[in-house]
Amino acid sequence: MNLCKNLIEETLKEEGCIEYGVYQELENPETLTMLEEWKDESSLDQHINSRHFKEIFPLLSKCLEKETEINIYRKKL
Repeated sequence: MNLCKNLIEETLKEEGCIEYGVYQELENPETLTMLEEWKDESSLDQHINSRHFKEIFPLLSKCLEKETEINIYRKKL
C-alpha cells in the first residue's frame, strides 16, 4: 500500500491532475481500482512519462494477481 500512497502523493502534485486515487471494491476487498482524471491527454502523457510513475508502477505491477486493465475515457456530457 505504501507504493500506492507514494504514487498518489506525487501524482496529485502534477499539473493537469484533477483526481487520482485508489478505491476498494466493497464486495471483494481484495480488488483495488485506481481512478484518475486528467485535464487533457497531454497531462496524462506527461504523467506516464514522469520519473515517479516509471519508478513506482513497475513495482506495483509485481504485486498484482492478474494483468492490469487500462481504460481511457473522454467525458461526453
